[in-house]
Amino acid sequence: MTKMRTKWRTSITKIEPNKIIIRGIPIERLIGSISFPEVVYLLIKGKLPSEKEARMLEAVLVSFADHGVTPPSTQVSRIIASTGSPVNACIAGGLLAFGKHHAGAIEHAMKLFQNSVELCDSEDDIPEVARDVVNKYISKGKKIPGYGHRFHNEDPRPVRLFELAEELNFKGPHMVFALEVEKILNELKNIKMNVDGACASILSDLGFDWRIGVGMFMLGRLPGIIAHIYEERTKEPPFRKFFDVDEIEYEEEQIFRPPKLKTPE
Repeated sequence: MTKMRTKWRTSITKIEPNKIIIRGIPIERLIGSISFPEVVYLLIKGKLPSEKEARMLEAVLVSFADHGVTPPSTQVSRIIASTGSPVNACIAGGLLAFGKHHAGAIEHAMKLFQNSVELCDSEDDIPEVARDVVNKYISKGKKIPGYGHRFHNEDPRPVRLFELAEELNFKGPHMVFALEVEKILNELKNIKMNVDGACASILSDLGFDWRIGVGMFMLGRLPGIIAHIYEERTKEPPFRKFFDVDEIEYEEEQIFRPPKLKTPE
C-alpha cells in the first residue's frame, strides 16, 4: 500500500506561477502601499494594523535598532567580521548570541504581563496584582524582567515610547500594568523600566503572543548588527585583537588527578 505524503499547510503566503499572495493580498498591491512594520504585522497576525497600531509597532522596532558595541551580539558579529567571514555568517553569529541573558528578557516580560493581566477582571485590579507580583519577586530575590539596566540608570527609550502612546491615545492594560510595576519598584528600590519592559507591554497590547518577543527584537536589531559588520570590515584591520596576551590571566585548575603509582620494591 502506497503511503500518502502529508502536505505542508500554511495560511501565510500562497505561491503560484507569476503570483505571490500574502495573507490573501497580492504582493503587488502591498508594494508601495504599506510600510515594513505593517507587513510585519500582517504576516504575523494575519491582518493589517490600524494607523495607531502601525505607528506603535514601528516605534518598537526603531527603539531596538542599536545599542553600540556594548551588547554581546554586536561584539560577536564584529569578531566574526574581523576574520573575513561572509556577511551572512556574521549576522547569524550575532543573532545566535541572543539568549536568556541578552534579549531574552522581552519574552519573559511579555509572558509576565500577559499572565498578570489575565488575572484582572478590570483595570481597577491592576494595582493589587502588580503589588503582588513585585512582592513575590522581591521575596525570592529575583529580578523582574523588563526593569533595571546594566548601563542606564534611566533608559531614555521607554519615556519616548510612552509619550508616543499618550499622543496616539494607545494605552492598553499591559502598559498600565507595566507602569504600575515601575511605580512600585521605583518607590522601593529606585529601579525603572528598560526598553524590554516598555516594548513587552506595547507588543502585548498590540496582541502579540509572548513567544515571538525575541523575534521582534531581532527584527529591530538586525539593521544595527549589519551596520556594525560593515563598519568592522571597512574601517578596522582584519583579525583585530580585542585583547592583548598580557591582558589574559591563566588560572591552572587541576581537574584530573593522576593515580598514585606504587614505588617499585
